[in-house]
Amino acid sequence: MLDGGDCCTAVEADPQQPLILERAEKEPEKKWHTVVSHRVKKHCSCSPEKAKSKILSFVPILQWLPRYKLKDWILGDIMSGLIVGILLVPQSIAYSLLASQDPIYGLYTSFFSSIIYAILGSSRHISVGIFGVLCLLVGQVVDRELAVAGYLPESSFGSNNSDALLAGQGNSSNVECDRSCYAITVGATVTFTAGIYQVLMGLLQVGFVSVYLSDSLLSGFATGASLTILTSQIKYLLGLNVPRAQGWFTLFKTWYSLLTNMAETNICDLITSLVCLAVLIPAKELNDRFKSKLKAPIPFELFVVVIATVASHFSHFNSKYGSGVAGVIPTGFPPPQLPSWTLIPNVAVDAFSIAIVGFAITVSLSEMFAKKHGYTVDANQEMYAIGFCNILPSFFRCFTTSAALTKTLVKESTGCQTQMSGLVTAVILLLVLLVIAPLFYSLQKCVLAVIIVVNLRGALRKFRDVPRMWRVNKIDASIWLITMATSALVNTELGLLVGVLVSAFFVLGRTQQAQVLELGRAASREHYENISSYRGLQTHFGVAVFRYGAPIYYANQSLFKKSLYKCANLNPVKEKAQRLKFEKNKKQKDTEEGAKGMSEDKQNRESEASSSVILMLDEKSSRSVRSLVIDCSGILFLDTAGVNALKEVRKDYRELAVEVVLAQCNTSVLDSLERGGYYDSKKDGEVGKNNMIFFTIADAVSYVQNLNVPNGDCDNKS
Repeated sequence: MLDGGDCCTAVEADPQQPLILERAEKEPEKKWHTVVSHRVKKHCSCSPEKAKSKILSFVPILQWLPRYKLKDWILGDIMSGLIVGILLVPQSIAYSLLASQDPIYGLYTSFFSSIIYAILGSSRHISVGIFGVLCLLVGQVVDRELAVAGYLPESSFGSNNSDALLAGQGNSSNVECDRSCYAITVGATVTFTAGIYQVLMGLLQVGFVSVYLSDSLLSGFATGASLTILTSQIKYLLGLNVPRAQGWFTLFKTWYSLLTNMAETNICDLITSLVCLAVLIPAKELNDRFKSKLKAPIPFELFVVVIATVASHFSHFNSKYGSGVAGVIPTGFPPPQLPSWTLIPNVAVDAFSIAIVGFAITVSLSEMFAKKHGYTVDANQEMYAIGFCNILPSFFRCFTTSAALTKTLVKESTGCQTQMSGLVTAVILLLVLLVIAPLFYSLQKCVLAVIIVVNLRGALRKFRDVPRMWRVNKIDASIWLITMATSALVNTELGLLVGVLVSAFFVLGRTQQAQVLELGRAASREHYENISSYRGLQTHFGVAVFRYGAPIYYANQSLFKKSLYKCANLNPVKEKAQRLKFEKNKKQKDTEEGAKGMSEDKQNRESEASSSVILMLDEKSSRSVRSLVIDCSGILFLDTAGVNALKEVRKDYRELAVEVVLAQCNTSVLDSLERGGYYDSKKDGEVGKNNMIFFTIADAVSYVQNLNVPNGDCDNKS
């Protein structure tokens, strides 16, 4: 039972009396302008200590670098940075292909993102750089904008993308910009816009949105995108010159183009692809199987790239057999260049979905490895870090980045301790950019496609886990399947949106499926559980105890009432309707018979019969249930519709002389009931009777039993 007061203590009472707790005094609600003024002062006030704290939190390297344990950490950081850098060289070149960019831009992207995240990132272990799903999304936007600007498909330029110097027919402002130049302009603009979105989300402190992207949703999205990536690389494996499909159902369009052009397969590319697959797949499996015994994974991809480049160069695969090669890869860095402001409206929507995916992947990996190694990361700081990893490199012709699981696992397993390893990786990439990059001129595109395909193994293996996912949780498995199918078969960006909507639908659906359960008391103690789930539970004569395990709000309040009436086997609305119908028929019959001059004695007999029927209805409604106790422990919150639903239930049952009381309400529910006028005794006409609040089911049952027991009769209390 609840009384007013200013402390939260249990009051000693007679064992027969209900538990009484005193509510703590609530803080008075502040006016909105007071709250706004307080927050402005809090965030805008400045002191030397606060300024130092803000700078250190915004640039985490200033916190960990002075405390860097050189003797303990430097060897692991150098080893992990070196290994990741070696792996990044072929992957950066390969994933440029997926983003519809020249190979050099993938190296730029990996270089700048490694440095910036090492400075701004709060995770010690994740590797930020090129991620296949984001490259796919960027590549789709780039190809679309190239087509809009009037540039011919890539296949129209022959095998070397760097030789394509045809100006856009529909873009007079870019007559001096070739296809490759315009492609990276679009890619950099998308990247800049996505980075702006991410920084704005960090400023608005919306890092919490990552919790709404479940693991099953992200996994399904990544797997669906992996199928699209796999399909997009088949043309390079076969050496076919077919343009990338645009719009919805790209998977079907791409396979149609592949099948119709299958006769034009380049035999040289096909043989090279098969040989590389035959080498890399077993090699990757060996790395996975013996990763616990190997100090570092063997860089088979780099070996394949070097051998394939040498073979292509000396065998003249490009000139003799028409095999597509990487082409000229310049050294050094381009001068900084602003994004194309006129393109931003065209790519703004695409950039938003890219920003969400990049942030979600980065935060989920950061939190996973932070939890594993016993430290914390700041989701909003991660938003800033990944945002600036996109904004600043976009001025140097880079495309979108995020954390990547494969490289992060390699980084962690090779002894990484801090983001110093990211700086070591940047040094390796810098060496490639300044000296080694031109040597990859003869590297076949089909080899790059093989590297991409082989790295999809992890995502594609998720299909083997579907039966286990279905057994563990059918809802999570359904979210995974729907998101995957939509991403792969319809549209990649749409898959993410559909996944979010389906997840929200299932959450709401669970509140719609909640049922009222009848509870029984354990024989040995005062504990109540569902009588249909456990044996040996006892019920109380004349008292029914029910539990509802969901919030009661506008969307399910009618379902709550329907379930309660069904479980109680007593629908007050139907009972009331039957009474009204009977009384109406009786009155009409009395009027008709009175008009015919029926004798007074016969009318009295009919009246007595009608009264007996009404009495039978009353006895029927109250014989089995005299009181209802609703266990509210599973009700997290109530809205106005929920409070009104409880008021209607109490009112309807009271008309049948059945008392309804609530037990085990949390403070949020109690406050909602109070604000909604549930305990307003003046409206109910019974002072004090409706102000009883019970903290245990046993107290509520004891109370209603005392109400049901006639004076002097104490034998039927249980």
